[in-house]
Amino acid sequence: MLTEGHVSLVTGAALGIGAGIAELFARNGAAVYLLDIDAAGAEVKAAQIRAAGGEAHAMKCDVSHRGDCAAAVEAAMKRHGRIDSLINNAGIYPRRVFLETSEADWDRMQEVNVKSLMHTCQLVLPHMIARGSGKIVNISSVTLWIGVEKLVHYVTSKGAVLGFTRSLAREMGRHNIHINAVTPGAIKTEGEDIHAVPAEIAAIQAQQCLDRRIMPYDVAAACLFLSSPLSDGMTGQTLNVDGGLYLH
Repeated sequence: MLTEGHVSLVTGAALGIGAGIAELFARNGAAVYLLDIDAAGAEVKAAQIRAAGGEAHAMKCDVSHRGDCAAAVEAAMKRHGRIDSLINNAGIYPRRVFLETSEADWDRMQEVNVKSLMHTCQLVLPHMIARGSGKIVNISSVTLWIGVEKLVHYVTSKGAVLGFTRSLAREMGRHNIHINAVTPGAIKTEGEDIHAVPAEIAAIQAQQCLDRRIMPYDVAAACLFLSSPLSDGMTGQTLNVDGGLYLH
């Protein structure tokens, strides 16, 4: 499905959705760079991918720091001479009552969930423009469509991701660069117990059209499609991967 010699950067790839994306891309022949602030976790996942026969490289990267992002892009370009896709998946999700949200809470959310996209895209796009092709997928959230209490700062950041995606798609289309977004729903990941109790998860599943948990693979499959030639007619679009929780 991916082009031969495909090279992909995936942020937030040590666990959860990002790890699922890295695994699926590697199984489809991509050389994958796993960027994560958790360097040890990224290396564990990269080692698992290599053990399964894929090519994977772990990079310590706090996506809110431009220097970290630049080092990862430089490493990929030095080794492979190309970057075909960038998956902006890294994000944070702390719950806060709005009236108890500090300015520091707000700023950190926007730095990780939004400003990081400026860093990675500004660093990767010149290389894509030079080659006349590229695919960028930005991970937003279904919470944007429905609104969720105690997550005003998070939902605001994920709304910004869609605005960023659509506007950048307008600028980059002339260079044959495709920029799309995915809005995941309630995904079964290692860290979901931090954010929800089983009863809350069951209630969400009951509202879905599909009566099953949505897995990282489901989101990864959408990202694979958006990074492959199969989506060459699409840019500035959003794919909702939530089992039919929200229909739009």
